[in-house]
Parts: sequence; structure tokens; C-alpha cells
Amino acid sequence: MPNTKSAERRVRNSARKRLRNRSVKTRLKTLEKKFLAAATSGDKAQAGEAFKNVASALGKASKGGVIHRGTASRKESRLASKLAKLK
Repeated sequence: MPNTKSAERRVRNSARKRLRNRSVKTRLKTLEKKFLAAATSGDKAQAGEAFKNVASALGKASKGGVIHRGTASRKESRLASKLAKLK
């Protein structure tokens, strides 16, 4: 239990940020799965569109501090190489 007013505020803020971060991470996973599904089906156009969506979301998540910049770069690089193998 928080003992001071500032600690109570930090608990509230942490809970709010945790929910926001969780929704962003869940969205990233969903977009990544959509890209992988499109890539395994062999649909280049759909995979390209899905890649744009996931790359944009990764950039926004790293800019907002939800995930580390290196993590976003690594994931984007791996997905880009999968997209390149399709073409």
C-alpha cells in the first residue's frame, strides 16, 4: 500500500500506463500475426500492405516508449527479410 500522496498518484498512473502499454503490445502481436499469415499464404500484395501496417505500429510503439528502439528495429528487419523472400 502506498504511504504518501505522491505514491498513490504513481500507483494510479502506473495502472493507466500499464493498460495502455498492454493494448499497444497486443495490437503489435495481432498485426505481426496478420503479416505472417499473409506471407505464408504467398499473397505479395496483402503481405506488403500488412508489413506497412506493422512497421508503422512498431515505430510508433518505440517512439512512445512501449518497446525498446532496438526491439522494434529487430522485429521490423526480420519481417522485411521475410517480405523480400516472397518477391
